[in-house]
Amino acid sequence: MALRKAASYSKKTVVPYTRVSKVKGKAYVKTVPPRKLVKFKMGREDLLEEGKLPHFLTVVTKERVQIRDNALEACIQYLNKKLEEGLSGIYYFKVVPVPHHIQIENKMLTGAGADRMQTGMQLSFGKAVNKSAILNKNGRVFEIAVADEKGITLARHILKEVRAKLPCEIKVLYKQIKKNE
Repeated sequence: MALRKAASYSKKTVVPYTRVSKVKGKAYVKTVPPRKLVKFKMGREDLLEEGKLPHFLTVVTKERVQIRDNALEACIQYLNKKLEEGLSGIYYFKVVPVPHHIQIENKMLTGAGADRMQTGMQLSFGKAVNKSAILNKNGRVFEIAVADEKGITLARHILKEVRAKLPCEIKVLYKQIKKNE
């Protein structure tokens, strides 16, 4: 079955649903969806530590939001590919939020005869279908470090294209690190 649209979850105020335990009696969550995000740091971290990437771009949210792991994964793949093509490996890219919140869904049937098959609101808790990261206003989403002005321009252009993949309004903050810091 297809994923429910992100608007069903993204702007909702929600209590984090994350309690997973190895002891069966202590776990609230019975099944956990598989992890889609595996890599959170891409590019050249050694250049960042040496101070050769002084320009920082940080993407932050303008509102409280839930970002699903598949939306984050789509952004990561696109950003990493375009940064690699444009800057040929002279960048550092980090994903800040980790999707811990487990989203649940009460599957509903549609079509002829569906009312005879489903239970309505009896046993309506639902099943775990996805994971998401819950971010507050001004929560960091991505951090990108580049070497020069060309990199800043390219990264801003790519981030403008990525906005459509995220379920929230974002803003890009710029910071330059001096050599003596």
